[in-house]
Amino acid sequence: MIEYQVEPGSAEMPPKRDVKTSMLRGWRQKCPACGQGALFRQYLKVSDVCPVCGEELHHQRADDAPPYFTMVIVGHVVVAGVLMLEKAVAPPSWVHLTLWLPLTVILSLVLLPLIKGSLVGMQWALRMHGFSGKPDETPVPDPSAQ
Repeated sequence: MIEYQVEPGSAEMPPKRDVKTSMLRGWRQKCPACGQGALFRQYLKVSDVCPVCGEELHHQRADDAPPYFTMVIVGHVVVAGVLMLEKAVAPPSWVHLTLWLPLTVILSLVLLPLIKGSLVGMQWALRMHGFSGKPDETPVPDPSAQ
């Protein structure tokens, strides 16, 4: 892993990271640095280190943002669909339940890791939460403790 540490008072800045590319790599659930290694080691567990390039990924702090964005997107899709179906056909309630309940669950489960990956990619590109290459006080989680 290449670290770009800037000495205080130095005019040298680390190279810019492309936010769009990093977010697209995260969307594909790949390392935002190299685009090759797996971003997740489990469904929503971000790898501590990229297995390909060695970039440290444990700095990420996606927290509540991925579920929030997922709920906003899924909510808009489902509510719009419910309203359009109701206005067009006015089916019984059981039709709404059998259609929209599974769709809500499936969309949420599919979108959540994609959105989380994008947010981790954005954090990496913007050098947030220790992705700057500077020493971070956040301890590296011990994978054997889980």
